[in-house]
Amino acid sequence: MPQSELAQLNRHACQIVREVGAFLRQEAEQVKPQHIEEKHRSGLVTYVDRTAEQMLVERLRVLLPGASFYTEEETVDRAVHASLCWIIDPLDGTTNYLYGLPHYSISVGLRSGDELMLGIVYHAANDEMFCAVRHEGAWCNGQPIRVSERSTLAQALVATGFPYHNLSRMEPWIEVLRAVTTQARAVRRFGSAALDLAYVACGRFDVFYEYGLNAWDVAGGALLVHEAGGRISDFQGGNNFLNGGEVLACNARVFEPMLQLVSAAFYP
Repeated sequence: MPQSELAQLNRHACQIVREVGAFLRQEAEQVKPQHIEEKHRSGLVTYVDRTAEQMLVERLRVLLPGASFYTEEETVDRAVHASLCWIIDPLDGTTNYLYGLPHYSISVGLRSGDELMLGIVYHAANDEMFCAVRHEGAWCNGQPIRVSERSTLAQALVATGFPYHNLSRMEPWIEVLRAVTTQARAVRRFGSAALDLAYVACGRFDVFYEYGLNAWDVAGGALLVHEAGGRISDFQGGNNFLNGGEVLACNARVFEPMLQLVSAAFYP
């Protein structure tokens, strides 16, 4: 796909995501306890997630008729191996959303073959639209963004996510948490992996690491980090961060020391 067409596609996709974000804000005060279902102990879902996903699928299908979809709520048949595929999380941070915490997002990525071509993360409560086009850069509300230039872990603000759903690697995760708690400036856990990646891309966080993630948690934000000058990998420094269930995203200066920490803990 030519770059000019990709840029135009990004503009239209961002508008669709913004419209669905307005729906999320509209429904935030309307969700009642009887609307909430438990997928598992800390995995909640409501009609809002499913309706938002259906809205995204319907409108993105019109925008790019040949593409398939890989979505969290499975409102459409998954076909992740198709040549063009939208990877969607309609509401990343559902627990925050349902508890009235205004930190949730929509994450949309477009993959062509093995490459991410578009990345969109929309912080609906703050009306912040993060987007990236492969080889063209990354933006927030139309302004170019870059990762931070902090050069040491001692200066770094580190974000992570608690492994609620998969406790099999809790010990190495605690080992890394212990290390960054003692070595970094501070550690944060906000509850939306997509926004954590967007915040690395715009320099609010210097590091984000988490395991137990799915492709829809990562697809929107991964290209943001890359196009904003950061580095993103799995815990061994490889490229299996989209489907491998683990991601490390940093500014380029602290990537290597942080990779050494996570690699030593998870792959001793």
